[in-house]
Order: sequence, then structure tokens, then C-alpha cells
Amino acid sequence: MTLDHTSEDADFIRRSEENQARLTSSLQPSYDFVVCGAGAAGSVVARRLADNPEVQVLLLEAGGDDAADQVLDPGLWPTNLGGARDWGFTAEPNPHLNGRAIAMSMGKGLGGGSSINVMVWARGHRSDWDFFASEAGDSRWGHSNVLDLYRRIENYQGPPDPHYRGDGGPVWVQQAADPNPIACAMLDGARELGVPTFDSSNGAMMEHPGGAALTDMLVRNGKRHSLYRAYVHPIRDRPNLTILTGAVVRRIVFEGRRAAGVELVLQGRTTLIGARSEIVLSLGAIQTPKILMHSGVGDRTELARFGISSIQHLPGVGQNLQDHVSFGCTWEYANPIPPRNSGSEAKMYWKSRPDLDNPDLLFCQVEFPAPSERTAARGLPEHGWTMFAGLARPHSRGRLRLKSADPADSLAIDANFLSDPRDLIAARACVELCRALGNARAFEPLVRGEVMPGNLSGDALDHYIRDAAVTYWHQSCTAKMGRDDMSVVDASLKVYGVEALRIADASIMPRVTTGNTQAPCAIIGERAAEMIGEAHRL
Repeated sequence: MTLDHTSEDADFIRRSEENQARLTSSLQPSYDFVVCGAGAAGSVVARRLADNPEVQVLLLEAGGDDAADQVLDPGLWPTNLGGARDWGFTAEPNPHLNGRAIAMSMGKGLGGGSSINVMVWARGHRSDWDFFASEAGDSRWGHSNVLDLYRRIENYQGPPDPHYRGDGGPVWVQQAADPNPIACAMLDGARELGVPTFDSSNGAMMEHPGGAALTDMLVRNGKRHSLYRAYVHPIRDRPNLTILTGAVVRRIVFEGRRAAGVELVLQGRTTLIGARSEIVLSLGAIQTPKILMHSGVGDRTELARFGISSIQHLPGVGQNLQDHVSFGCTWEYANPIPPRNSGSEAKMYWKSRPDLDNPDLLFCQVEFPAPSERTAARGLPEHGWTMFAGLARPHSRGRLRLKSADPADSLAIDANFLSDPRDLIAARACVELCRALGNARAFEPLVRGEVMPGNLSGDALDHYIRDAAVTYWHQSCTAKMGRDDMSVVDASLKVYGVEALRIADASIMPRVTTGNTQAPCAIIGERAAEMIGEAHRL
């Protein structure tokens, strides 16, 4: 079932559909800029480049359109997991998770992850951005500059707050409307535990050692407002922006050390499209390093295993994989309470140890049971809710490895969750805090009791943690920005050692940000477009 377009101007719909049909039916042999991936960051890059009418931009997306109930209805986001709009990645069996091979969903289609995620707008902590600036050696990545950029891109629907919030940008941000009583109870429970609460989950809370607040969401007029919808959808009628769906990128084609074109599969046929100025990879933290390796950019020893000629030796490609890992705890409702909005309306950041300066734990209230495949077997209530809580600053690092020289083959994803002993220690503190929060007085009128994990300790608690662990779907850091030997891009997001190739997605993060990653990806896209504009005097 496809949603209608009654909220849009009928003439714009007709004009933009005719324009894209014309542009995609007569593809040019080359474009000024080719942006690979129409997700959270790629949509931003494509829009900013196409704002110059003299520039021809091609935006490639492997998936399809986003005009469907499953995307635009905020409450239906879980129906996309494992479906056509999900790449459907699965990590390798992990001995630290009792041998489990966990699913790692990533968005496939216009909007990428921003079209299938939980719509949370979380800016990242001050310490994240200052760390980015330190790693890059460039103050433009620091918190104060990023805060200014957030103010410029937001169209915040809450109370005016000119220091922290903006109201004239493309990204419509609002708090959960008429939140579920369970979300309000989470804030009351946080205060019982001595955790401060804030009027907004962004702003001052992101400069504090922790806190709790209602969630900021990308929902407009009751519909998902993905970053594709915010940036690209309104300019589909422009003649200098071609949006090509169903286009699966295979590799970058080099002329010497210059990225000259993109090899892709379209309607079952392999074709090559050139880039006169630059190529931007915005395919996400799994696909971007995969394309780099198949293109000859990566660890030369790994590439040689599959007969791939090395264009540039960058051993950090595919390394440093990070993600937030969660350990859900579940309670049964005293009386059923249907989910509202996205079904996740409150957030908390806190510390696993009092001596920490910044939060290292992340809590999201989910208004339905959200177990792992293992913990589901313990038995679930017919009506219940989950504290989806986990590690905001994991120490474990995974890696990606090629399985063959064929770009159509999948990668080996070694997520390596809980491999660092410090993460298991933090996970224990996380579950204990989760239970204290969910069993606080604030929840007593709403719940019948705790379902899992119960009062576990020692080996039994560790076993539960390993069985319960799932991803937050925040895969990142596999082509990191920095200045050491394992860095893949510099401060301007240019790939080291080659020309005309940049990366703009979560893979460039030196470490995963504190909280959901789509807002930081918007910043990465804005920064990339700004730096491209400076380089080419656009």
C-alpha cells in the first residue's frame, strides 16, 4: 500500500516525476559529481551540491523509492527490518555472545537508514565532536562549530532556544507528541535515581555528564521526515539532479590514482558512469569499505589474497568497526498501553562508573517487548515494554573482510561485540541500572512486574548479557578520519593517496558518537559538501 501525496502540491509531484523520468531514461556518460548512496549523509551531499545550478549531480541508490506506509508511518518502522528495505547483513558467529550470529540491519532505499530507523535525532555529545576535531587536526569538527551547523540545519518545533536550536533549516525536529505514560515514567524514574532530566535530549544535555529527556524525532505532520525527505525530495524537479534507484555500485574505476568513474549494475546490466570532478561514497560503514577494497583501496595483503590489484595501501579500511550494543530488559504492563509515535519516546545517557566525565551508557524506552532471539525463548508477556539499554562508548572493535574478488559476494562481518573485558564490566552496570530504573516507584502504577532478566549475578548475569546482546544498528568507524597509519580519510574527508574520492557517512567517525547516528551523519554530509564546494569554488 502506498501513501497518497495529499500533503504535497500536485503540480510539483507531476513536474518532479516527469523530470526524473526524463533524466534517468537518458543517462549521461559522466556527471560533475557522483554521490553513491542516498542515505542520511549522501542525501545531504547531493542536495548541497545540486543547489548550484551549474553543477550536474548523479545520486545513486541501490534500493527503491520511499513512498510506502512502512517507511512514512512512524509506528511501522519494525516492519522494514529483514525486508526489501534492509540490506540484511549478518555478523559472523561471536564467541563472546555465546556463539550467536546477530543480524545487522542497514537501510536500502531512498533515505537509507533514515527511512527505516526509529527517527531519533541525537546530536552526539560535546566530547564526541571535540574528539573528532582532535583526531582530524581540524577545529571545524569541534563541538562549537558543529553546534553552529546544527542550528543552521534544524527546524526545531519546541520552545525557542537560540543558543542550542535552530528554526529555519531543512530538518524538521520535534519531540514525541503526546508521549506514552511509560515514557514519562522513565523520566520520573530517572529523577528517583538521581539522574537529572532536561527539556530536550539535545542542547545542554549533550554537554552534561548525563541526563534524561523525551526524544527528539524526525516526524512531520505524523509522517517520517527522513533526511532524504528533508534534503532531496523537495528538489526532485531540478534539471541538474538525477536520482537513480536500483543502481548497485560494484567498484570505483581509477585512471592512475584518480577516481574517474563508478561501475554499477542497473537493471541486470553492468555499466560505467564517469565523474568529471569527484566521487563521494556514502554507502554506510559496511558497503563503503567493501567498495573501497574491491576497487583496490585497502590493506594490500588482504587484497592480494583475492588477486585484487592495489591502488592504495590503506590498512585501516574495514578495521575499527564499532556499534552500540544493547541488552534489553522487559517488564509486563499492568494494563495494555498501545505504542505511540515510533514506540520509543524517551532517552537517557548515564555513566557505568561515577569517576567518568562523560556518559558511556545509552537507554531507550521501547513500548513493546524487544528481545534477542535467545532471550525471547525465556518467555515474553503478551503486553509489555523494554528498556533498550546498552553501551554508548564500547571498547570492542570489529573488522570487515572480503570473502572473494566478486563484488556481488557478501563480506565477513566480525562485529566482535564484548571482546574487550571492559565492555562486559560496563554491561553489568548497564543491566543493573536498567533494572533499578524499570523497578522505580514511577513505574509501579503501569507494570505488573519484571519479566527479565530478574535478580541475576555472577556467571548467570554474564550469560544473560551475552544472550541478550543486539545491535542498535549504529555501525560506524570502518574508514575513519584521522592522521595515523590506520586512518582512511583526512579532515576534509578525502581518501588518502588517491584523487577525486571522498567518503561521507558513518564510516569516517573515529569513534561512534554517544547516541543515535543519523544526526551526526547529517553533519558529516554538510561538512563534506562544504569542503567540496571550497575545493571546486562552487
